[in-house]
Amino acid sequence: MGANDDVIIPDVRKREESVTRIINIYDQRDTQLRERPTWKLRWQGIIRQGGTVLAGDFNAHSRRWDPGCTEQQDAIFCKDIIDEKGLEIGNNDWATHHWKREDLERKSIIDLTLTNQQIRKWTILAKNQATGSDHKVREWEVDVDKQEEADHEWVVGWNLAAMTEQDKEVAKK
Repeated sequence: MGANDDVIIPDVRKREESVTRIINIYDQRDTQLRERPTWKLRWQGIIRQGGTVLAGDFNAHSRRWDPGCTEQQDAIFCKDIIDEKGLEIGNNDWATHHWKREDLERKSIIDLTLTNQQIRKWTILAKNQATGSDHKVREWEVDVDKQEEADHEWVVGWNLAAMTEQDKEVAKK
């Protein structure tokens, strides 16, 4: 579908049919403009009924997805999208973000997996391994038709050779 600095939106396809839209989001405040560019996107046309997963760093704090949250911050956007689009929160109660500064240490759930498909699996990988980030690596799976799953080709890395001319044109936009 497209990309900008904060959002990457690929469609996972089987032949010419769109199977699932995966939206990788990094919602960060632009300190110069004092706003969040991702909030300005036209989400009505981006989220597809029955086939969308939004996953990433939303930098939003709420008791709705983090039972340990003590101060809600920047959560209205996420709550509105969840309610308006009927999305499910795939996370469990495990902290996805951990930071330590001097004597202060915090854990929170700001990395979310939101979907309008059934989540079959959600977990945090490498719980005790250093990743170089203050965010945990998450893995999730959504339900797909078993035949579709069986027909997929396993590709490690990018498979640019399989891109059609239409895919290339869309990627340029």
